[in-house]
Amino acid sequence: MNKKIIRRTTEGTESFVSQDLHPILQRVYSIRGIKSNTELEHGLERLLPYRDLLGIDQAVSCLAEALSQQQKFLIVGDFDADGATSTAVAVRALRSFGATQVQFLVPNRFSFGYGLTPELVQVAKEEFSPDLIITVDNGIANNAGVDAAKALGIRVLVTDHHLPGPILPSADVIVNPNQPNDTFPSKNLAGVGVIFYVMLALRRHLTESGWFANHHIPEPNMSRLLDLVALGTVADVVPLDHNNRILVYQGLRRIRAGQCVPGITALLEIAGRNQTRLIAADLGFAVAPRLNAAGRLDDMSLGINCLLCDDPTQARAMTMVLSELNDERRVIEQDMQGQALEILTTLRPDKKAQLPKGICLFDEQWHQGVIGIVASRIKDRFHRPVIAFAPSSDSELKGSARSIPGLHIRDTLAVIAAQYPHLIDKFGGHAMAAGLTLSRAAFENFSKAFDEVVSRCITEEQLRNCVVSDGELKQDELTLEVAEVLREGGPWGQAFPEPLFDGNFQILEQRLVANKHLKMVLEKNGQTVDAIAFNIDINQWPNYRCECVHIAYRVDVNEFRGKRTVQLIIEHLEVA
Repeated sequence: MNKKIIRRTTEGTESFVSQDLHPILQRVYSIRGIKSNTELEHGLERLLPYRDLLGIDQAVSCLAEALSQQQKFLIVGDFDADGATSTAVAVRALRSFGATQVQFLVPNRFSFGYGLTPELVQVAKEEFSPDLIITVDNGIANNAGVDAAKALGIRVLVTDHHLPGPILPSADVIVNPNQPNDTFPSKNLAGVGVIFYVMLALRRHLTESGWFANHHIPEPNMSRLLDLVALGTVADVVPLDHNNRILVYQGLRRIRAGQCVPGITALLEIAGRNQTRLIAADLGFAVAPRLNAAGRLDDMSLGINCLLCDDPTQARAMTMVLSELNDERRVIEQDMQGQALEILTTLRPDKKAQLPKGICLFDEQWHQGVIGIVASRIKDRFHRPVIAFAPSSDSELKGSARSIPGLHIRDTLAVIAAQYPHLIDKFGGHAMAAGLTLSRAAFENFSKAFDEVVSRCITEEQLRNCVVSDGELKQDELTLEVAEVLREGGPWGQAFPEPLFDGNFQILEQRLVANKHLKMVLEKNGQTVDAIAFNIDINQWPNYRCECVHIAYRVDVNEFRGKRTVQLIIEHLEVA
């Protein structure tokens, strides 16, 4: 689908002026709605207080009681990076508080599916006999699993951030900023952020009650967990509001200083990233995929153990396995993407015809662990909400949904479930991503219902595939100084996007590298600059008849053999 470059404006926003900031950053921050320097302060003292979380006092009481009696804790996590980091935070925190019986259990997605299911509770009972189950990054939609645990006499503390259904689980305590009547100002915490807040509150209670002093335990420094919090927050692509930016900023500081778990250092090493100059995008594009690969293709226990490991050599060995799994995942993903594009041709035999506004894709051979990535890639390419399905049994399909701005995908599934009660077996998720299961027999009818509901809920304007730019940079702004200023001006991420600019350039050189990336030397008003466009359409580029190009780009720093130069990372290019 053709993309169109549009420019953000400050129209309707309050002008932001600071004498301490580079003019480029002032402009970028104003466009993103920043109104004062306070919103740019990343000190831990600016974190929202945990007291506003509904259920936090009851959670602390539950945990403190279990700790005082040295009961058996079982952390039940999820099989993605947010779930893995959440699990690692819970285990590390409780052990540092003096808990002697802390184990974790993460469901294998191919055997149990998502969250605290009754089947997983039975495994937990048989293998661990826990007194208290703590769910992290799941649980809010697992009513049957919570009931099963309660029936076995196991207490349950649910910590989650996903949107709840109409009936909450009957857990002993729930901590979720998105549950009804919760007044916590930020609804954007990742699962790892929620459990970090719970452990922060527990640490304060234990300090005030004299627990650490009485048991001769050094009072734990909770900031030591922020490397994990930053990784999980970035990996889950939650909106980086001010509170989340603080968590990510502080975690990045620790990782850059080498004050992180050996597993993160090893993941950065194998990905070839400079730890001392780490930015949020490195966590999202280099670390998280390798960690996620364990849950996608095998068992996330490997990823969690990597994050819990304190021995650098052992962590490096586990990281090598994770990287191999990620390489395998890439191959599977590429095959599935090609098959998805072939399916789309059957949905649109005439290339001039419109695709469905809501796209559903299914292939009998698709891998459950990779459908989310495929849905995301197709969504990006065609700018439509997409659900990719894979078989989970002879009679059931699992789907992974990805949406575009303007369509709340979890609410869309809720509308379908209400209007067509027998189509969806279960579902859950966020505004931009969700998961669901349905019977094979329901696929065709569901696909029609999905397109029908999406067509009612979304406008043609929202379906326009736009690249949103912060405007044009002047010639004297294409400098190493500006590149550094922008690099350090984050953390950038979801809902606080990394600055993107656009403009016309003359092409001096262009060539293909690695058979899929376009390297270019561009010129503007006598100034030359290197540029690269990743994963371009090789049927269109290189284009040696093109002399002038209009590009949307990020300004980055390229390091090669100790030399640092400006490089433009091209997000979109078209003949000018």
